[in-house]
Amino acid sequence: MRAMDLLKPLIALLAIVNPIGAVPFFLHFTQGFTPEQRRHTLHVSAIASFVVIAVSGIAGLQIISFFGISIASFQVGGGMLLLVSSLNMLNAHPAESRQDDVGEGRAKAESGASIAVVPLTIPLLTGPATISTMVIYAEKTRTFWEHAVLVGYGVVIGLATYLAFRASGRIAKVLGQTGINVMTRLMGLILAAMAVELLADGLIKLFPVLATGGLSR
Repeated sequence: MRAMDLLKPLIALLAIVNPIGAVPFFLHFTQGFTPEQRRHTLHVSAIASFVVIAVSGIAGLQIISFFGISIASFQVGGGMLLLVSSLNMLNAHPAESRQDDVGEGRAKAESGASIAVVPLTIPLLTGPATISTMVIYAEKTRTFWEHAVLVGYGVVIGLATYLAFRASGRIAKVLGQTGINVMTRLMGLILAAMAVELLADGLIKLFPVLATGGLSR
């Protein structure tokens, strides 16, 4: 696998997870928290993000194999999911967010329950699109070290999440909601291009005739 191909999963993960785009939700859900509670929340979110990505990279292929799903079918489904996520992001919504998750998170925050894992990490940061991306790229790895690097990207995502949430107050002041929306849309555009590439690759595997430009007349 070429170096550029090896970097594609990291770029896709950063676009999907988009910790900066989740900063407003972090600030909202942790309103009224003490500094210690807020630090605990960002630590748990960072660790949970790494765990979701690492488990998806290590066991994702075995899971879909257990259910008898081909990687090509999963790739098409995952590509469609990424495309939907990118469309959400182009409208300045987090890739994995849903309105009921936001409402649930607000209720948990008001009741004093921990919101670090649900919904802050799952599904706002990592969710189906993130898991699909890891499984698709795990299938493309050819050596142990390539797979280890892929799983190791979870550390990068966890660190990016930690740094973004740690600096959430400063980020909100510097970028403002408009700046965060612009960044979310930019990451959505990058993700849309990658989703189309994954869809095309999966469809060619399912229908090899597409690679030849269609049936001959």
